[in-house]
Amino acid sequence: MFSDADAVLALVRAGFRGKRVLVVGDAMLDRYLWGEVSRISPEAPVPVVRLTRRSATAGGAANVAANLARLGCTASLCAAVGADAGRDELAAMLQAQGVDPGLLTVVPGFPTIVKTRVLGGHQQVVRIDEEEPRKLDAVAVAPLASTAAAAVASHDAVILSDYAKGVVQPAVAQAVIAAARAKGIPVLVDPKGADWAKYQGATTVTPNTGELATATGIPAHDYERMVSAGAVLRDRLGLAFLTFTRGEHGITLIGERTTSVPAQAREVFDVSGAGDTVIATMAAAIAGGLSPEDAMRLANAAAGIVVGKVGTVPIERAELEHELIRLIAAEPEGKVRSWSEATSQIARWKAAGEEVVFTNGCFDILHAGHCQILEQSRRVGDRLVVGLNADDSVRRLKGPTRPVNPQEDRAAVLAALACVDLVVLFDQDTPLELITTLRPDVLVKGQDYREDQVVGGPEVKSWGGRVALLPLLPGRSTTNTIKRANCG
Repeated sequence: MFSDADAVLALVRAGFRGKRVLVVGDAMLDRYLWGEVSRISPEAPVPVVRLTRRSATAGGAANVAANLARLGCTASLCAAVGADAGRDELAAMLQAQGVDPGLLTVVPGFPTIVKTRVLGGHQQVVRIDEEEPRKLDAVAVAPLASTAAAAVASHDAVILSDYAKGVVQPAVAQAVIAAARAKGIPVLVDPKGADWAKYQGATTVTPNTGELATATGIPAHDYERMVSAGAVLRDRLGLAFLTFTRGEHGITLIGERTTSVPAQAREVFDVSGAGDTVIATMAAAIAGGLSPEDAMRLANAAAGIVVGKVGTVPIERAELEHELIRLIAAEPEGKVRSWSEATSQIARWKAAGEEVVFTNGCFDILHAGHCQILEQSRRVGDRLVVGLNADDSVRRLKGPTRPVNPQEDRAAVLAALACVDLVVLFDQDTPLELITTLRPDVLVKGQDYREDQVVGGPEVKSWGGRVALLPLLPGRSTTNTIKRANCG
């Protein structure tokens, strides 16, 4: 999945090393009125919502900045606001979330944009927008452009969050991009509209499928033509790469080669703010030194989390770390872990109330008997950890001609089995030291053993675990397989 999963996980755990990211764009205040619907109004055919609570979150470019802060970055926001209560509430909210609101610029005659959503249960009933339909004029844009451009040099990455509300006009966008290019600072753009000329020279533009269709004139359903048109657009704008989100189909990155990652399957409650999370995570990842491809994969994982929430809700670093661990563990190469990594993962499983099963063996040439006992072992608990004898250990146990397959291959084959959650190599003649390190809940062996013969059995029982002896498939063994092969 990732070119270096351990490096990605380390970066997330380190809060992206506190990298500084500047967000320039259209900030909003999102208010929510939550209630219950049990009847239709007698005055008009509309639902009656009985109000139960109120909440508010940062929206638009402000939500991008909030996502960055929750990930561990140092985020600053440059945006236009009004001299009103909405500005005060938004600034206080940002400051509480760790976002620097010092670059918010009051524009006379323009209110702070406020969007109020009324929800009955989890269903949005209506949205009320408070904003000035007039566009910002050149007099208002000039101070925004100079403020944003001056702030670029003290940051590690810049995001232009364009919601077509007037901040990301050509003068602002080009001033920011020019300042960033002069310092070698990446600029990521969340675009709007059909004319993207103002984004010329950015590092990447991250549209959704509909936005890319608008900019290229290619129907959203025609993926191959859209990728080709995206490559042309990338070259015309001088982008390093172009990234577009495809909803339930994931994300595609168009660079020197085209790379796609599928969406994480989960129940979708609300896509509000998902694009903000994608660009914030990508900016943090690129600022932290990840490749565009790994940054895209990480952003895809983050998007899969926020669409499972109702409303515009920023990603949390701990959530992303947990999801990343899950994804890495689900990949075959991610299942083969060191002793310390396995210990940490087992602790997380146990904390979640899951029962961990351990079995061990050489698994030199995998056969039906191996598969049966592994499948049965998995059913004994919630997670299956396999202790795998390393090559030197196998030679001492089985002789100088063994193993037939090296430990890397044997580990890869085991990791490819759906019933196996972790594979851990050990060099000792017995798995006792590994067992006492990992402290599984259940120790499994075949019924060719008596319980008092099982290595690690007394130790597992001492911490409240148990030993399970499972039936073997008769006549199956690696030794017999090798003999039959030699006879042939």
